[in-house]
Amino acid sequence: MHEHPPRDAAALPHFRLTARQAIAAVTDSYTEFTPTTAPEEPRTPARAPGVAPLPPPDGPLGWRGYDASRQRARDRTGEEESVLTALATIGDTDAVVLSFEFGFLGGSLGERTGDRLEAAYTEARERRLPLVSLIATGGSRMQEGMRALSQLQRVARQSALNRAAGLPQVAVLRDPTTGGGWATLGAGADVILALPNAQVGFAGSRVRPPDADPHAYSAEGQFAAGQVDAVVPADALRTTLRRWLHLLGAAPTPEIEPPHPAPVPSALGTTDLPETGWDAVGRARDARRPRAEAYLRAYFDDWEEISGDRCGGRDPGMRCGFGHRNGRAIAFAAQCGTATRPAGFRTATRLIRLADRLGIPVLTLVDTPGAANDAAAERAGAGAAIADTFAAFAAARVPVTSLLIGEGGSGGALALAAPNRLWATPDSYFSVIAPELAAAILKRGPDQTQHTADQLHIRPQDLLDLGIIQDIAHADSATA
Repeated sequence: MHEHPPRDAAALPHFRLTARQAIAAVTDSYTEFTPTTAPEEPRTPARAPGVAPLPPPDGPLGWRGYDASRQRARDRTGEEESVLTALATIGDTDAVVLSFEFGFLGGSLGERTGDRLEAAYTEARERRLPLVSLIATGGSRMQEGMRALSQLQRVARQSALNRAAGLPQVAVLRDPTTGGGWATLGAGADVILALPNAQVGFAGSRVRPPDADPHAYSAEGQFAAGQVDAVVPADALRTTLRRWLHLLGAAPTPEIEPPHPAPVPSALGTTDLPETGWDAVGRARDARRPRAEAYLRAYFDDWEEISGDRCGGRDPGMRCGFGHRNGRAIAFAAQCGTATRPAGFRTATRLIRLADRLGIPVLTLVDTPGAANDAAAERAGAGAAIADTFAAFAAARVPVTSLLIGEGGSGGALALAAPNRLWATPDSYFSVIAPELAAAILKRGPDQTQHTADQLHIRPQDLLDLGIIQDIAHADSATA
């Protein structure tokens, strides 16, 4: 094992660094380890009794020149394989880190690579530590054929075991991250960070269509498509990793110790209650009313956000992430006052399920005129996305606290509202349907809209009388 003391913090990660340089750039100290009980290479039968069998030349396929290629890679990089594994300290968090050496056969995955990856996941489970992957790979090793490709199933199995154990996985996409390394270690992580301009995609540069848009295979393109949580400059990566691990690494799983609910935020807007239903609508739609950004800033000491639904979409009107409040980690999903799109619901669902797995309580801020209802939203599966969000809330083992801070438009708002743990601010309303639409359905004229709003009983005090909310939130009155 090689022990490495803390190094100069000025060293910055870069996606062409060696595996060791990449580890050193994001950690305070680390100790390398390698598998101690790796499976044996397939061997040819012994020539005579008592004579040890020899490994087959040129790997499992007998690929001519493979042994020589591996030796050249060893001589060039000083490494025995394309992945290094280490126990590391990143800020105030211990973690298992694995780092790809792209100079070793393009960071490709072979059987011995799989041994090292499995050892890293196992070490993380045994020590109950988060796992950080610093990825730079071109995919599976052709010279080992299906033996190499099957390592993806092995990695997926290990990742699932760590997920079931409630241990977070964070991936850093260096250049390049393609093929099976992206489709397992990268895209399968809980939080995905990418370095600027890194090549990221299942298809490598030599196998994609010649007319393919290169932006789609970049870190920035994957972020725009909802596949990456953040593109992080090299000089900010170490600090960002520190924050993420501090946020995700401390909470027990719900079965061990159920977390306390997130406190209800204090109301930031007006303090008096509306006189009529239409007054409540007007207040909620007032552009001067505090929105999600103001509530997040008032509630959290610091936070990090996830982005995207991992299905090809992002919704800027839904902000999700994890924050610290008085030293305690709390997850959040916040609507920003716009019609919520399917990608927004899927991102919130992803947030709820991740927080539930890690044992972190959740706060949701409800504020939307409703779910997006245009043709694009229907094609993107609005109904299925909302149904999945309802299901995630229903199945959550961690407590979810919800605050209605503005418009509560029908099922699009209800999907973010925790059953039996919903509060409302004085400048909010919740309705089965917008008053204007209700009047239209009832074939009433525009002059009947205000009366219809009163009939719907949508004011905060009405919601309290109906048993829809627990209470009305007021300024400086945060409660558990």
